[in-house]
Amino acid sequence: MKFNIWNRRYTGSKYKLSEWLINLINENCKGEAFAEIFAGTAVLTSKMLPIMKKVYINDFLYSNEIIYEAFFGEGSYNTEKILIYKKKYEKLFSNSLEDNYISEFFGGKYFSYNDAKKIGFIREDIEKNSFNLTKKEKNILIASLLYSVDRIANTVGHYDAYIKKNVLSDKFIFNCIEPYKFLNKEIYISRKDANELVKELDCDIVYIDPPYNSRQYSRFYHLLENIACWKKPILSGEALKPPVENMSEYCRVKAKDIFTDLILKLNCKYIVVSYSNTYITKSKTSQNKIQLEDIKKILRKKGSIKIFEKKYKYFNTGKTEFKNHKELIFIVKVGKTNDKF
Repeated sequence: MKFNIWNRRYTGSKYKLSEWLINLINENCKGEAFAEIFAGTAVLTSKMLPIMKKVYINDFLYSNEIIYEAFFGEGSYNTEKILIYKKKYEKLFSNSLEDNYISEFFGGKYFSYNDAKKIGFIREDIEKNSFNLTKKEKNILIASLLYSVDRIANTVGHYDAYIKKNVLSDKFIFNCIEPYKFLNKEIYISRKDANELVKELDCDIVYIDPPYNSRQYSRFYHLLENIACWKKPILSGEALKPPVENMSEYCRVKAKDIFTDLILKLNCKYIVVSYSNTYITKSKTSQNKIQLEDIKKILRKKGSIKIFEKKYKYFNTGKTEFKNHKELIFIVKVGKTNDKF
């Protein structure tokens, strides 16, 4: 099996809505340059690339940056060399492996003990062989490990906690991602604060899907961040998280002000905003920090808007109830003062 970019569990993933979103953008926007500044899985970018000359992909998670570089980034890589590493990792026997950082902290919790030994060995092996790998090859191997890990992790789709009742079996298989190959495309990958990025962004279409509630993605996906960075921090708490870092202001009380600042700074022709109405959920942590009417008021400061909606089952990784959930899409034609365009 080879992983496509959408073959992962990710809170707020737009994979099931991607065709609808692409059609809305094609029908209502014109341009050759597209930016996804809260990219997450980057599934929308993957589907926009064939019809765009230039794309910008941005997210503040280090693991996501590695994944983008692996799938979309420039640089040479040897497919046969990647295959050699894949075969090497497929033949691993946990009994012959020593304990390591992953097995010590995560074995018997997020993975079986034997699987954790394999995961830790592979990540350390990639690091030790960095001198023999191009940057692209290293990113491909790390991204492949992240996708393989996510496939079998003992979680509900994020790493805020592991499932305690499960009896863990050995099921880890190392599979590779399938990098995209595009000719004559300009692809820019970054890991920046979106509000800082837009100061230097000059684009036709900007797609925005920020976190709207208090759930911090750097904490939700701490284990993948840990494997990606490989700094081996000291872990604490029941979920075995590293020290707090890389927290988003969009998950805090000033989210509306931060969002307003972002929108007003944008230099583009069209703004496309995804908004999930999770504000009606019973869970306080899932309630939106920015309300629907606030979104409308803020976007109207930039131009005229169209609003589209679609009912769908939200990718909910916990026990939170989402009644009558809808995805709303706002498309703003920048600079227009008419109510409609």
